[in-house]
Amino acid sequence: MTKKYYSPKRKEYTYYLLICILLILPHFILAQTNLNFHNETPDDSYVHVSRESMEKGPAYNLRKSEFFTSQVNVDSDGNDIIGDAANETSIAIDPTNPNRIVIGWRQFNTITSNFRQAGYGYSLDGGLTWTFPGVINPGVFRSDPVLDFDSEGNFYYNSLKGDFTCDVYKIDDGGIVWGAPVPANGGDKQWMRLDRTDGVGAGNIYSNWNQSFTTCDWDFTRSIDGGDSFEECTPVINTPQWGTLAVDADGTLYTVGRANAGLILVKSTTAKDPSLPVAWDFSTPVDLDGNLSGGGAVNPEGLLGQMWVDVDKSGGSGHGNVYVLASVNRSSNADNGDVMFAKSIDGGETFSAPKKINTDNGTDNVQWFGTMSVAPNGRIDVVWLDTRDAPEGTNDSRLYYSFSEDQGNTWSNNEPLSIAFNPNIGYPQQNKMGDYFDMISDNEGAHLAWANTINGGQDVYYTHISPENVILSVDDSIENISNAVSYPNPFSEETTIAFSIANEELVTVEVFDILGRSQGIILNEMIFGNYSLNWDGSNGNGLKLSSGIYFISIKTKSNRSLIRVILQ
Repeated sequence: MTKKYYSPKRKEYTYYLLICILLILPHFILAQTNLNFHNETPDDSYVHVSRESMEKGPAYNLRKSEFFTSQVNVDSDGNDIIGDAANETSIAIDPTNPNRIVIGWRQFNTITSNFRQAGYGYSLDGGLTWTFPGVINPGVFRSDPVLDFDSEGNFYYNSLKGDFTCDVYKIDDGGIVWGAPVPANGGDKQWMRLDRTDGVGAGNIYSNWNQSFTTCDWDFTRSIDGGDSFEECTPVINTPQWGTLAVDADGTLYTVGRANAGLILVKSTTAKDPSLPVAWDFSTPVDLDGNLSGGGAVNPEGLLGQMWVDVDKSGGSGHGNVYVLASVNRSSNADNGDVMFAKSIDGGETFSAPKKINTDNGTDNVQWFGTMSVAPNGRIDVVWLDTRDAPEGTNDSRLYYSFSEDQGNTWSNNEPLSIAFNPNIGYPQQNKMGDYFDMISDNEGAHLAWANTINGGQDVYYTHISPENVILSVDDSIENISNAVSYPNPFSEETTIAFSIANEELVTVEVFDILGRSQGIILNEMIFGNYSLNWDGSNGNGLKLSSGIYFISIKTKSNRSLIRVILQ
């Protein structure tokens, strides 16, 4: 028998080949995992369903001082439509008329079919009531809606088709009639953002998507003519996926997502200039102590959530900060889902160590669909779904909220904003509740578009959150306190707190910090009529408080009023 001789060089070659296989295998597995999570192609055939003939029930609506929630996918009488499904919400607010709000979603006309269409609803009264006209193209498969307004109040709806291309629809007259669809390249899962600055990029539309699911060679496009056309696809450094976009005050573009090496942020300072081709300045690793992943038991065929990026455009001390957030599978402790945050103070070149926003104990609970937005004044709002209150053996989830007014250094208490619901019911022949929520912040609060099963099926909801009321859980009650003011505000030495009490009651005036912790009681007396007192910014022990934001709570047995003050 002839013996085979293996040279040292051949052994070395074999060694390097094995190393290469080990390096490539995780990326191959990741690619297969992507296919399992995203399959936005038609499975079931379209079946016409008459909404008028479907069973109806009471819509779920909730009104509280801290927040209010309104069901969006309702019939013309405001009733819940039983037997349909809706998820993957995106929200847009008209900057020229904030009472005009539009939400888009994946509409399933019946839970017996996973054929989905481009659903949408609109409100003209700031989210209190909603009109659901139906879908943009009845009978046409559409998915993954992304909505936005430009600075002039023109509305855009980006919609994914079953062939992994996207169309953008536009309404430019303040009305409700759609223009013709404009081909926008695209792929699954696309995101879209408009430049609302007054700079060279004003009106630009940007979109990127998962390069694994597209008919393009690359994963980015741009419109420089108000959505009349879109440029040929171009590549983004390291091809991030499952992430969003943000435009800062100077028109600089940021995108984030999962890449082969982990989570990244990519920045472009040229995308805003119509005379220049899109180029990317750099790609930066972002450590959130984990990675984006599938939803597991809470969302079996969907994601745990997307990666969010937003920027501080306040003009204050945090101006230009770049913030990122996501629900991730933790690397350090094997937690299946935590909401993790990081920030950059140097334009995205480096990021801080990750910070966990949810404050539950242990690693068994799942915090999913973490969603972030930043208000014009720099406040950072975060919501997520949370199983911490779930009975054992269930995935019951509640909506939770927290915010920061000091650039993410400290956060308010985690506050639940919904009752618990079972996310594993109401599936439309697709075992997930979508892949994401969407939120927009203004100086008064946060506007959230989300899905839940509180009413027994997958439905779309709008929730408006008032941070100052949430932090102290202001009660809904009769009005007995009026004309509550503080002047001067901001102040450094002393401020006058004035109010009026309609009926004689015991009045307690108490100071709270941004985390809702009491700093001292400055009045506890029977009061009737107009009253004022001076506060020098000290706590209950007479020590001067540090500069920052505080809440003055004026409380009676029947009511509470809050005043937000700034101590300089």
